[in-house]
Amino acid sequence: MNVFTWMNDQLLRMQWLSDLVTAGVQAVGLDPASRIGGSVQFFVYDVIKIFILLSVLIFFISYVQSYFPPERTRRILGGRSGIGANILGALLGTITPFCSCSSIPLFIGFTAAGLPLGVTFSFLISSPLVDMASVILLASIFSWPIALAYVGVGLMVAIIGGTIIGKLGMENQVAGFVRNVPVTDADETLTRAERVAFARDQVLEIVHKVWLYVLIGVGIGAAIHNWVPAETISALLGQDKWWAVPVATLVGIPMYADIFGTLPIAEALVGKGVGLGTVLAFMMAVTALSLPALIMLKRVVKLPLLATFTGVVTVGILTIGFTFNAITHWFI
Repeated sequence: MNVFTWMNDQLLRMQWLSDLVTAGVQAVGLDPASRIGGSVQFFVYDVIKIFILLSVLIFFISYVQSYFPPERTRRILGGRSGIGANILGALLGTITPFCSCSSIPLFIGFTAAGLPLGVTFSFLISSPLVDMASVILLASIFSWPIALAYVGVGLMVAIIGGTIIGKLGMENQVAGFVRNVPVTDADETLTRAERVAFARDQVLEIVHKVWLYVLIGVGIGAAIHNWVPAETISALLGQDKWWAVPVATLVGIPMYADIFGTLPIAEALVGKGVGLGTVLAFMMAVTALSLPALIMLKRVVKLPLLATFTGVVTVGILTIGFTFNAITHWFI
């Protein structure tokens, strides 16, 4: 076993934690191979692992993020146009808050500052869909090829989606009050202690926001993993079913969670034989097209622009789902 494999298994997948939880389940008289014992093992292991990784990753990412407040991000994007600006907007979206609802206030600020509409939408799509923490967590559950593929296709959806929206010239579809929101510059000169305090506060704030969704997601994942027969899952969402990707996308839209809540569900679905593209479509629909986020967005853009945004992202998600189902053998 090489060093990379050992680090991936012990630090990301936390095999030591899995072994410890398994021993604890056995110590209380449960069989990890049984449905009840397996569900308890899955739930306890995934909850602890996700919260450990989440806390550590958010701290380090937030420390880096402290160098890129909204005002600085706006200045980086300002004055740029074309596909390069969309790429930069999508990339900057990867170091911002983790849920779509958190990204909308930044979207308003960028729009008020006069940034091109397409660039702000590339940012809005990328911010909840792709972040550095998601790369590590995806790798901890699946593999690095799948994690990197997810990030690549997420950025692709953000760049292409923002470019299309920008080309359509729908600036008049943004609510009037958004253009009048005052934009101020914040003091970016923080001491190291202040950056550490900011990162710590971000950990507490984000964990407070997502803990319930993580527990629900892990609970659903444990139920799928140990109680729902693989034949049932295959009959509904099997890789050979053409409707699997559209159904997964539609099911994901009404949900409100972030990638941390969807990962345990995705892990269980893949374990039951659901295609990778179907699982990615579900995750992307939940994070990029959640119903609460669409309702919030409706308050700042008019219906034609909202419908265009939803349609462009949905087509992108469906395309990615079908494509990945066709090439799953490259990743699994």
